[in-house]
Amino acid sequence: MSLTQRAVLALLALALSACASLSNAQRDRASEIVVAARSTQVECERRDACAQPSPLRALAARAFAESTPEQPRHYALILDRGPDALLARVNLIRSATTAIDLQTYIFDEDDAGRLVLDELLAAARRGVRVRVLIDQLSALKHIDTLAALAGAHVNFELKLYSPVLGRAQISYPQYALAAACCWRTLNQRMHTKLLLIDGAVGITGGRNYQDDYYDWDDEYNFRDRDLLVAGPVARVMGEDFALFWNDRRSTPVERLNDVGGRVLSGGVPALPAMKFERPERALAMLADASDGALVEERLVQQALPVGAVRYISDTPEKHAAVNAEQQAVASGSLRSLIESAQDEVILQTPYLVLSDAAQEMFRGLHQRPREQRPRVIISTNSLAATDAFIAYALSYKYKRRYLREFGFNIFEYKPFPRDAPIDVATTGATLPDLDTDEASSADPGTVSPSRALAGESGTPPSAESLKQTRRELRNQYDRSSVVEREQYRRALSREYTALRYSTRGANRPVPLERAGVRIGLHAKSMVIDEKIGVVGTHNFDPRGDHYNTESAVVIEDPAFAQALAASIRRDMEPANSWVIARRDKPPVFSGLDYSIGKMFEAMPVFDLWPMRYATSYEFVPGPECPEPLLPSDPGFRACYTPVGDFPEVSAGLKGVTTRIFTAFGAGLAPIL
Repeated sequence: MSLTQRAVLALLALALSACASLSNAQRDRASEIVVAARSTQVECERRDACAQPSPLRALAARAFAESTPEQPRHYALILDRGPDALLARVNLIRSATTAIDLQTYIFDEDDAGRLVLDELLAAARRGVRVRVLIDQLSALKHIDTLAALAGAHVNFELKLYSPVLGRAQISYPQYALAAACCWRTLNQRMHTKLLLIDGAVGITGGRNYQDDYYDWDDEYNFRDRDLLVAGPVARVMGEDFALFWNDRRSTPVERLNDVGGRVLSGGVPALPAMKFERPERALAMLADASDGALVEERLVQQALPVGAVRYISDTPEKHAAVNAEQQAVASGSLRSLIESAQDEVILQTPYLVLSDAAQEMFRGLHQRPREQRPRVIISTNSLAATDAFIAYALSYKYKRRYLREFGFNIFEYKPFPRDAPIDVATTGATLPDLDTDEASSADPGTVSPSRALAGESGTPPSAESLKQTRRELRNQYDRSSVVEREQYRRALSREYTALRYSTRGANRPVPLERAGVRIGLHAKSMVIDEKIGVVGTHNFDPRGDHYNTESAVVIEDPAFAQALAASIRRDMEPANSWVIARRDKPPVFSGLDYSIGKMFEAMPVFDLWPMRYATSYEFVPGPECPEPLLPSDPGFRACYTPVGDFPEVSAGLKGVTTRIFTAFGAGLAPIL
């Protein structure tokens, strides 16, 4: 038998095994076994289910008491810090008296995931109805865990959304099979994220349930943002959750082929005891969640009173529509808000890949008369910080368009931001030592070359001195050890599902020139004219328009919008971001260079022109440059120095592959 014949037979066997499914009778039998195994014991007889008093939960009582049908009152809390976001979740889960609804894209079995799962089960055992809905492609890793949860307690229900091939888990080959047979369904994912407590308090935003969203990963963490809202809008959130929960695509885990087969063959397994990789950290979080005074100080005192709040969300009907854009409620609503801008749009997204509709909208804004044209400021990832380098490559391809045709002011997040709302101490990472006196008291995970921009005398360095300083800082680290460390060989489970099952190299952050706990931007937020603030799940990308269901909270309140704007502007400070701007024109044939580059950019493939329109710049403070400037400012070039297209990235394969995807990857844009 030839090698080709063997390969065909192997693929056929894979297809048959992947498509093998339980009969309806078998599914019913698996459901019966699960129902019979569920504990009915309730540990509390009180009407409030022995809920823990919570100052966060009290915000909802206050909001409802102060509301009228004509004038609703809400309290809004921006959750910038990962530990605070986890603290809020655990505290609220413990405060639940009747119901907890949790909807998410990723739910991992690491420390953060285990901690939240344990709290949910504890709530169910004390009498609270708990419903958990997870997108299938990013659900809990182990079949035994899913089977155990299915039969854990009568008050606990678990469903997976849109299971591919009728399974909870699929392998790489099965993913390839699904891509071949049902590409559209495979990409239609539930990206909506919500934690709802008693229909009164909701948390939504960018965070999933995984260590790296709460500063608990020792390699790579997300700078993310959630929004806690207490008040009447929580009822709308509950109605939206019910649409997903009752949709035919949401499947009880015990009725899936692999989980149901496990139950039929061996019954419901026991749920393993929670074991934390770093138990001291988990125990500290649990203790903090029981400390009402600490929660009051760290969280409640930062909440802002606001009036009306809108919750906009795509429903599962988006996945049933022939034209998904007709049901893309979130995308349409966000574009309408941007089009209403008079003065300024601040947009923060981890992946600056725009749909055709978004590009037309921004082009139209920039074509307004100059006095009516709003300033557009973008906060996004650099190649060094991103977890999805293919998405960055497509963003890199269109930098000229973004700057010239849309008028964007682009700030790209650094991998080691110096002033980020990240608690590096909670990651548990073992960090390298620095040799410099200045850095001896600093956290190596947050050291940036920008620390050396101003010497002790306060005199700004020259461009050549700046470059030399950067070289010296880079040489303090063993570059080969950084590139080859296991942390960078691990394929990361991220939100770009369509690319997760490609090569491992496509799924890891790029190698850097120095070590440390890397930070990548993941927040999805927007501020319009410092009057309207938006926090949600939408990356403002084609996936959000065409494939994913998305949601967002919209608050029209100047105080809230200004607080959100301040949070985003902090991410754009020189210590935290590079600025993208036009590179210096070549001394000769600059017009020809521009025209040829624009021609190649318009081509879906073969964008091979080596001279790119834009590059990255670093702020150089000094007497003549006391404050950072926008690229559109006439004095920009006197205060900034170019640092290359891919600063901090280790020279080598990733730089080459980024340019390859720039040249040939435009066809991926609709799924990015």
